[in-house]
Amino acid sequence: MPTVFNDAQAALGFVLAQTSYIERQVNEIVYPDIQYPMLVPVDTSAPEWVKSVTYFSQNKFGAAQWLNGNADDIPRAGTERTKYETEVHMAGIGYGYGLEEINQASMLGINLAAEDAMAARRAYEEFVERVALTGDTAKSMTGLINSAAVTATANASAKLWSAATPAEILNDVNQALIGQFTGTLFTSMADTVLMPYSRYLSISSRMVGTDSSESILNWLLRNNAYTAQTGRPLMVRAIRGLDTAGGSGSARMVTYRRDPNVVKMHIPMPHRFLPAFQASPTRVEIAGIFRLGGVDWRRPKEAAYTDGI
Repeated sequence: MPTVFNDAQAALGFVLAQTSYIERQVNEIVYPDIQYPMLVPVDTSAPEWVKSVTYFSQNKFGAAQWLNGNADDIPRAGTERTKYETEVHMAGIGYGYGLEEINQASMLGINLAAEDAMAARRAYEEFVERVALTGDTAKSMTGLINSAAVTATANASAKLWSAATPAEILNDVNQALIGQFTGTLFTSMADTVLMPYSRYLSISSRMVGTDSSESILNWLLRNNAYTAQTGRPLMVRAIRGLDTAGGSGSARMVTYRRDPNVVKMHIPMPHRFLPAFQASPTRVEIAGIFRLGGVDWRRPKEAAYTDGI
């Protein structure tokens, strides 16, 4: 005979026995439309309950020169470092079960449904994605696409891409890539381009020429300055929020080197579920908590915003 639970306290042991299985299911899920792990290196190395993370934004200076054999004024290289503190904040999302569904699962000899736990995990991923991309005004955070540390300039063609030629669009992208290359004394080139969905859709469906079957996007992936210089593929992605992220609400393109030395997001405590507890006479709750900081541009000169595309 299946056990019948008449109150949440009696049902608590049944829920506790199943939560580890549910959490294992939830943590194995990969959400293909959540993009922040591919776009921003995530650092989970800080202690879980740390109040803030200290980091340094730095720029290199110095160049070698010819010397007289008796010279005593050797040129010096160095690094200008500015100290920053990124505050870490706590947030949460959990789920729960009512006495009715607990008893139904017991009666049928099945596991409790994991859908609510999956919904909580999904809500966590969406929260982190939003903070990673655009920050959070309540916590004075900026994100990947709207940081004041990154220089924003107008696009080279001075045209909306809807009115630009394929060659002008390619030049807009290459100027952003080359601008960072020259701005870092030819030591670093952006390997990632982010653009609004509208622009991405346009260049992926618009052909290079009237007599060509190749899209502007494919042409761009083959002929960009980064690939020509390094022999490696340029990553181009469409993300939310860029249609109006630029100056005066214009469309923005983001180019940067996707490296933890350049940009990083701290998540000292990834989402976790706490032990189940009795929340009311007829309900058992499972709280979920996590702690994270904002996006840190450690080398903002290795990124650029191009507005008005």
